[in-house]
Amino acid sequence: MLKGPIARGTFRTSAVLSLRLFVQAGTLLLVARLLGPSDYGAFAGVSSLAVILGTLSTFGLHLVLLGEMSRDPARRAHVLARAIPATLACGTLLLAVFLLVCLGALQEARMPLQVLLAIGITEILLQPLFNLPASELLAHGRAARSQMVALFPLMLRLVAVTGVFLLTPAKPLAVYGFAYIAASLTALAIVSFVMPEPWPAPRVWRWPTRAEWREAAGYAALNVTALSPAELDKTLAAKLLPLPVTGVYAAGQRVIGAATLPVVAMLLSALPRLFREGHDGHGRTRRLLHWIFAATIGYSLALSCALWLCTPIFAWLFGHRYAGIDHMLHWLVPSIPGMAVRTAAGSALMALGKPWMRVGFEIAGLAALAVASVLLTGHFGAIGMPLALACSEWTMATAGVLMLFTSTRGIGSNAACH
Repeated sequence: MLKGPIARGTFRTSAVLSLRLFVQAGTLLLVARLLGPSDYGAFAGVSSLAVILGTLSTFGLHLVLLGEMSRDPARRAHVLARAIPATLACGTLLLAVFLLVCLGALQEARMPLQVLLAIGITEILLQPLFNLPASELLAHGRAARSQMVALFPLMLRLVAVTGVFLLTPAKPLAVYGFAYIAASLTALAIVSFVMPEPWPAPRVWRWPTRAEWREAAGYAALNVTALSPAELDKTLAAKLLPLPVTGVYAAGQRVIGAATLPVVAMLLSALPRLFREGHDGHGRTRRLLHWIFAATIGYSLALSCALWLCTPIFAWLFGHRYAGIDHMLHWLVPSIPGMAVRTAAGSALMALGKPWMRVGFEIAGLAALAVASVLLTGHFGAIGMPLALACSEWTMATAGVLMLFTSTRGIGSNAACH
């Protein structure tokens, strides 16, 4: 059963993720009300692109760190010595790509250059560095502390946007852009100082070898495909829909994304065990997967019903400028179970050493999202985006579950033979 350390870890991590939900909800509401639907739609589209590119900044080395330290904590310094310089180098290159895409293909957003720089530096250079200490703590089985490290810059970002909201500046987007990067810089400095072990000094940094790049390549691919389905839709919406409509859609999508946090808590608590047991052929791994998916489906269905009933509350919270968000949320709710199951299947495949399977079904989902968003927004208008998101999430969920249980079909019988 899903009990013992994993259940306790899930409870502790759920408490931290409840705090994360509060922080994300507060930030979302303040930023959305501060900027208005049009500017928020542009901001959401551009920042989502930065997040997607930022997933490649570590080139999967933070997941290599998680896997190595889950099996042998002494591998920490060896992996970090190549992970830090690789993250800085890849992030700088990706920042240039981000600016070129925004200034060329996303001119509809009409975002000032200084704001683009603030978003790009934050999401492509600074935020990926938080993945390293978070992975260290997760490898030690400290999922709640790991989430606190990841949450810290978001907490400072909430403080920053609260200050900007209270000041009501004439150009709120420009001022928030400055606060956005300042919050992450401050958080990174504090986290680096308080971690139990310091990062390796620059003099021992080294460039990864060709074999190490190949080892990380699968994790890099799955990292970008894992987060892209939750972000690419907002970038596509900024291109395909009027910016005020994009703002309403992006706000609603952020709300349903938060609904899967209990599933994330459970998966984070189970991940180190799956890393340890996934290659040993134990039948209990398959039983663990059964309980994970049973809990995932139960969570997501209950949360879907609750969110459907609470849509009038969100309409009130966002205010009259976001008219229609309750209608948008009703169309977004069907994506929640698919999103939760997709997350569970992808995390399990990664931990069981099947990263390319995860990459495969998530690429299929991204392709479905891109094609469906163009076709459905052209035919149905604004509701085409939530329909495209549901199509993408359920495509990935179905393919992911089939891949996972096909690849683990022999685990129980193999264990019985030993």
